[in-house]
Amino acid sequence: MNVFEENAVRHDNERLETSMNAPALRFGALAALTAICQLASAAEPFRIGALVDMSGVYSGIGGPGGIAAVKMAVQDFGGKVLDRPIEVLGADYQNKVDIASTRAREWYDRNNVEMIIESTDSASALALQKLGESKKKITIFAGSATTELTGKQCSPYGIHYVYNTYALANGTARAILEEGKKDWFFITADYAFGHSLESNAINVVEQLGGKVAGKVRHPLAASDFASFLLQAQASNAQVIALANAGRDTQNAVRQASEFGLGTGKQVVAPLLIFDSDLKGMGLKAAQGLQFTTAFYWDYNDETRAFGKKFFAQTKMMPTMVQAGMYSAVTHYLKAVQAAGSADPDKVMAKMRATPVNDFFAKDGRILANGLMAHDMYLAEAKKPSESKGEWDLLKIRKIIPKDKAFEPLEKSACPLKG
Repeated sequence: MNVFEENAVRHDNERLETSMNAPALRFGALAALTAICQLASAAEPFRIGALVDMSGVYSGIGGPGGIAAVKMAVQDFGGKVLDRPIEVLGADYQNKVDIASTRAREWYDRNNVEMIIESTDSASALALQKLGESKKKITIFAGSATTELTGKQCSPYGIHYVYNTYALANGTARAILEEGKKDWFFITADYAFGHSLESNAINVVEQLGGKVAGKVRHPLAASDFASFLLQAQASNAQVIALANAGRDTQNAVRQASEFGLGTGKQVVAPLLIFDSDLKGMGLKAAQGLQFTTAFYWDYNDETRAFGKKFFAQTKMMPTMVQAGMYSAVTHYLKAVQAAGSADPDKVMAKMRATPVNDFFAKDGRILANGLMAHDMYLAEAKKPSESKGEWDLLKIRKIIPKDKAFEPLEKSACPLKG
């Protein structure tokens, strides 16, 4: 065999060896690729989105403090779930439906966000809930108040966590009506939340024998309430009810105090007010106001412990929305861990099956319509002479049990109620 023949045989043998080893090589490459993909999947962050008002009329309610609460919940949970690091995305939606919807859609499509929690604004909440259902993503609402979220526009993936207009109106209106004040005048924010709050309050007033002397609507972020307050004063109504929130409530209460309203025959009744509002307007203007709340940082040892931890990070005490955001995210992450999956149907089933028992709520229950039913509290703003510190703002007058605070499930207009 000459040299050319020897080379030809050697090349044929090499090709045969390569051909025989090809399946093994392909299998090895496939295994390596699978391992790389699994590693990449395991390392991909588990993302939660928080939509808040960062600088507008509701920024003190949720705002930067809301994002801080979500991050605290993630940190206290351990920072990981399903062996994936948890990442919190935050955005300012400026109380605009289009911005909220656009950002949420971007998070779902580009960032694979698993859950969005929203801190204020009912109109945006309804749009987000509809989008979340279409994307099969869980959406939790901490500051939005409209009962439509758990009514006709309910969703199998939506949770209304902190309060709603029924609970707010029912607690406050009932307490004032029981004092014999029957004639009411409403100053109402002219959008979905205000309309819902006004409607629920009027239902309570009329059911308990009261009557509505008049009502007027104001735009969001109004600075001058003089004309509205003068109309209320002229009506001679015993109660001037404020169906608004945030800085609108602060401005209305402060200006009512300047007009001398609230100290004589006419009382001012804010249907939604927060610790941050009381601090913003000052107890001189706020003293004696009665209102319904879901949380107060100085209520018991558990709430005080959370309040102090929150204050250490934010230099302010938590509102009920911020406390609710922490609680809701923690409850969600526990459900994801228990389900062993981010699958929204499995997670929702776990969240409904597991009661909420923490500093925010005791035996809280997520009902079939998405409402997280829990106890509420009737509160009263302290007099300046009663306050012992800058965040010593209110006193709890009584507990409103969850079955009294919220509308019964059987009366809900939600088609999912069963």
